[in-house]
Amino acid sequence: MNTPPFCDTEHLRHAFIAGLRPLLAQQSLGAFILLAANATFDPPVLAALGPELRTQYAALLARYRGALAAGLPLSEVEEDLLVFLKIAAIDFAALQPTERRRIGPWQVQFNHLRSFRPKRISQQPPQGISAPFEERAFHFNKPFMQREIFWRGELGGLGVDLYYNKYPFAELHTLLVPERERCLPQYLQRAQHDYAWRVMEQLGTTLPGAGIGYNSYGAFASVNHLHFQLYVGSAALPVEDARWQHNGGSEPYPAACTACSDSAAAWQAIAALHRSATPYSLLYRPGRLWLFPRRPQGMLAPPPWSSGFTWSEMAGAIVTFNRTAYAELDDAAVAACLREAAAQSAGLPPAGNSAS
Repeated sequence: MNTPPFCDTEHLRHAFIAGLRPLLAQQSLGAFILLAANATFDPPVLAALGPELRTQYAALLARYRGALAAGLPLSEVEEDLLVFLKIAAIDFAALQPTERRRIGPWQVQFNHLRSFRPKRISQQPPQGISAPFEERAFHFNKPFMQREIFWRGELGGLGVDLYYNKYPFAELHTLLVPERERCLPQYLQRAQHDYAWRVMEQLGTTLPGAGIGYNSYGAFASVNHLHFQLYVGSAALPVEDARWQHNGGSEPYPAACTACSDSAAAWQAIAALHRSATPYSLLYRPGRLWLFPRRPQGMLAPPPWSSGFTWSEMAGAIVTFNRTAYAELDDAAVAACLREAAAQSAGLPPAGNSAS
């Protein structure tokens, strides 16, 4: 698919679901997991692909049971096999669809299948906020990853690969990898920041809910290959609410947050965190950026119902894996988790700081 699918949200949604169907024909384990995760997250995907997914699950289960019983080697990607075995342990029919609710100003979701996701580098204590690209590690140039591309073409003046998010937690959630073959690590340079800002201005004209999330190395980024997380939501994220001081309101946001409405000022704030080697998460929206300095992953254990606070959580959209925790979380608990995750003690601007 080379025709850009960004003319409007309805067209994008149609293309998104239509692009998933050919993955069924691959009969591959990685494609099945991607489809299962997107189907349990998004009801229209489940309605379109559910019966075929259930048939494919039964065939894969029989294949792996037979191979394991006979002592035969399995040629699948190890992390995909581990996720499938977790699904098999409870049965595909027991996978629960994603649920969502509001808690005060916060958005909270219960995302069952995402809890089976491999951790990759996101749980390793980092050495600083950058590391060289590693060919031996997981990255988007792997041959099997090319089967998970939603769209490839030019966007914002650069060639990009847009991958389906294998474990989505946002609407129409994809991974945007600019200039993939350059093998750039997950470390923003000015040109890449300006690119993300430019893409948001471009997509904002046709996709009003479009946003880009970014986690730096050391801030629960799971892949050290430059990528952004593109989504198109039906509602603004909590950090965008006018109540907060960083948006001109009266209430302090629980986590340190700098809001910028100018690309150059935003880069200055990012560069300051680079100089202090402080991990961070970003949320880009058309003409606006919110920056969240973070405690490094490994410095603070995430709550037992979370694999770590990413850009989504820092922006107030909380992902939980535990059904009981999802039902019991309250406003105060979410705010406390945000305060704990933020780099409040690193000599950085206090919560509510704003730059324009």
